[in-house]
Formats: sequence, structure tokens, C-alpha cells
Amino acid sequence: MTSLQAFSQDLSDLVARSAAAVVGVEHRRGQGSGLVIAQDGYVLTNAHVAQGGGALRVRVSGSRVASAELVGADERTDLAVLRLAARDLPVLSLSDRRLKVGEVVVAIGNPLGFERSVTVGVVSALYRNLPAQNTVLEGLIQTDASINPGNSGGPLLDAQGQVVGLSTAIIPWARGIGFAVPARTASWVASVLIRAGEVRRPFLGIAARGEDLDPVLFREAGLTRGIRVLEVVEGSPAEAAGLRKDDLLLSANGNPVQTLDDLQRVMVLSPPAEIPVEVQRAADRRTLSIRPRPAQAAA
Repeated sequence: MTSLQAFSQDLSDLVARSAAAVVGVEHRRGQGSGLVIAQDGYVLTNAHVAQGGGALRVRVSGSRVASAELVGADERTDLAVLRLAARDLPVLSLSDRRLKVGEVVVAIGNPLGFERSVTVGVVSALYRNLPAQNTVLEGLIQTDASINPGNSGGPLLDAQGQVVGLSTAIIPWARGIGFAVPARTASWVASVLIRAGEVRRPFLGIAARGEDLDPVLFREAGLTRGIRVLEVVEGSPAEAAGLRKDDLLLSANGNPVQTLDDLQRVMVLSPPAEIPVEVQRAADRRTLSIRPRPAQAAA
């Protein structure tokens, strides 16, 4: 068997194992995709798909359709969880690992209503930000695996068949530029939505962005990325803790923070009264303690 034949066989086997857990999400304004993440009927999809309007139905297969209810949605990450009136469904697991540029990925979804269509590509870039309605989607995976209308909410799989992303957006006038929410983000957001129906993010009072570390700092910190503080809000918990513009956050509560999502995960999943943050300020390394302001309930 040639290398090409082996790759083709492996790809075919991967799709055969995974496709049954990919579903179609339908409502009065259109349709999208989703994936089953628990046998008792929980489905992960995009918020913009789930909030399309009207009653929700999930097409489990070509002939099997189940009603669904919205468990919760988070517009900041464009993620939503549905609950189906169906059980014992095949599932896909979300990977927590960090991707590398150039990895082969497979997208499965329902573009333009064509059920469980498969496309193959690579990870083109990581940590992309994309303006969306009322927000900016941060830390996205960029891929050249074809993503078309109706793919939104479908899984992006790695070579082992693990879900590494959730297809979420395209640039309409471009070709080969699609975006997916990382599975690392989807995993913790989905768990919070299932438990609480919404994601409440404590308030720190900073504007910030993730950025690559320079080689010297990379060697010292053992990290490839950190969070650069662009602005500190007057009167905020961050200002009270002594955080300053241009500080570089390296860890929070003992966890490395390479992206804004890493910081939010720490604050939402295990919110301590005080969060110790490791900060690089010019050539000086220090630890500050921030007391986040509790998140407010949605209006």
C-alpha cells in the first residue's frame, strides 16, 4: 500500500467513526450544524445558529429528526448548547490540546443543506480575531478546509478524530479562509452553559490581547505567549491591584495564560476571591493579587 493509499484509508475510517455524531440544526430562518457531546442529548453548536428564531429541530440523520431546546448561549464565543428529546446518541469528544500551524484537519457539516459533507485542509493560523455582531471573536483557528453556509457549528477534527474546533465563520469574498472556535474554549464554555445556562465573566477592568513572547522572554518564562495589557480602567480591580498599561501577564492563579480565553477560564471555572497574576514589567517579574468584581446576571 502506498503512503497516499494509507492516508486515504485513514481519512475514510476517521470520517466513518465521526460523522454519525454530526447533526443538522434547523429553525425557521435556516439551518446549521452541530455535534453531539453527551449521550443524553446535549448538542454543541454556534450561538448564531441556535438563536436563529423559532422552534429548534435537530436532524440526527436523513430521516430522524428530534425537537430541541436551547440550554444556553454565549455570544462572546458564539457557542450554544441544545438538549435533544433523544438519548443514546453517538458522541464526539473535545480535545484540550493546543494545535500547531500546518496540522491536517477535517471539517464535517451541512453546508447549504448537504448533510455531513466532508472537507480536508490544514491549520492555516492560530489566535485570529474576527469582528462579529456586537462582539469580537478572539483566538480563532484559521483553516483552509472549506467552510460554507450551513457548516457553522460543525466539528473540525484532527488526524486522531478528536474535535479541535467548531466551525464558526467565513469571510464571504475570500476563498480558503475559514475560522473555528478552539475546542479548548468550547469545552469549558459548554460545561458552564450546561450547568448555569449562561457564562458570567468577572470584571477585571483591562483591555488586553494575546501576543507572542520575544525569544529572550520565551526562554526565561518557558512560554510562547502572554497577555499584553493595553489599557487599565480607572477605578477597576486591575488598577487597585497595581496592574499597568504594557504589563505582560504570564500566569493567573498558577495557570499559564497564553490567550484571553485562558484568563477567562481561570476566572469563570474556579473564581477565587483573589487571583494572583504573574506579571512581566519591562525587565522585572512580579506577582500581583487582583480581586475581580463579581459578574452580574444577564438582564
